[in-house]
Amino acid sequence: MTDLKSSDQKSTVSVPAIDRMCLILDLITDTNYPLTSAEIAEQLQLPRSSTHNILQSLLSKHLVFKDRDNRFHLGSYLLYWAGKYEKQHSIIDVFHDLIVNHPLLLQHTVTLSKIDGKEVVFLACHESPAPLGFTFRSGVRIPAPFAATGKAMLATYDDETLAQLFGQHMPEAYTSCSVQTFEKLIDELNEVRKTGISLDDGQLREGMYCLGTCVVDNDGNPLAGMAISFVKEEFELHREAVSQALLSLAKDISLRLGISVK
Repeated sequence: MTDLKSSDQKSTVSVPAIDRMCLILDLITDTNYPLTSAEIAEQLQLPRSSTHNILQSLLSKHLVFKDRDNRFHLGSYLLYWAGKYEKQHSIIDVFHDLIVNHPLLLQHTVTLSKIDGKEVVFLACHESPAPLGFTFRSGVRIPAPFAATGKAMLATYDDETLAQLFGQHMPEAYTSCSVQTFEKLIDELNEVRKTGISLDDGQLREGMYCLGTCVVDNDGNPLAGMAISFVKEEFELHREAVSQALLSLAKDISLRLGISVK
């Protein structure tokens, strides 16, 4: 099996300020009573000055709040992150729950992804009974312009936003088929806007073809993309049927999530 890996293989880098921020938030979470800045510094064996500065930054972002006794509690902004996390995992559960209602899709490898800036991040995968020869792992990041899910989600953006992302610099090509100009990317996305279906014709891996679509929220923002992967012979044989099945699955997911479908 060949891993489909991100283009960015940088080693993990520790950022002391972020590490300390996480330690502070964990301590506030784990302690059954609110703590002062001095108590936090003492328990974590951190300098009082840097502890104070981090807490002030967390206060300004509403990640913590301070009561009248100058003791710190978790802040309301964490609910925003928690809600996003819950929504992400909700769509994963719905994806696995509803794909079984589409027998045609169960014969193929189907991936679920989200978009993050210029990249797509794999969330989940239904593996084909017949090995495809590629492994899709949760958390792997790939350039959005080359992926079927990425193209499907990028097609929901306006051209001005797309120009800000890719107008000056396109990602380094993965294969000879990878789209390499902004103008060509816009042409591809215009086709997606017409049909609701995107195409990766060997842009990520030579010989691998993917059809994609996406689920959007009630404001038209992409929640997740889905794609079916084939070898070329399967793609040519099943393209139309699986495209319709994929659109049907996207509609089912939208309805399950309470999203209005036009």
